[in-house]
Amino acid sequence: MTIINLSQEPHQIPTLAQWHQAEWSNLNPGQTLEHRIERMQAYLSDKLVPSTFIYKHEGQLAGSAAIIESDMDTRPELTPWLASVYVAPEYRRQGIGAKLVQHVMLQTQAAGFAKLYLFTPDQADFYAKLGWTAMAEEVYRGHRVTLMSVTLNFSED
Repeated sequence: MTIINLSQEPHQIPTLAQWHQAEWSNLNPGQTLEHRIERMQAYLSDKLVPSTFIYKHEGQLAGSAAIIESDMDTRPELTPWLASVYVAPEYRRQGIGAKLVQHVMLQTQAAGFAKLYLFTPDQADFYAKLGWTAMAEEVYRGHRVTLMSVTLNFSED
């Protein structure tokens, strides 16, 4: 298992952008693949927000998860967000998604953030098992979604 920052392998952006476009274009009407690729360039800086982490299995790209400033334009007061959690179909149901989510949670906590947010149209149970709590159910861009948060616990080591 290897989780690395996308900035270490920027050549993976076109593949990730294709995966994300196929999975979530319905939540981003009008956004083209080219626009998504261009927007992902911002994830290559040395900042945590925004950043993308990729999971590699035996050298092959298997999944991603991102930390972004805001993922719902109707909730600009909430920040930062877990976004773009995606595992390629051939690697699903092996715990990769959970490892990516936990990695982002640890990175965000280490940066001093107390909370992290996400929205999901269909994976609320998955996130609940990882400690996330539903805040609201609402319609976003024509889709019913669950808005969730997690409190990042700070240890006193």
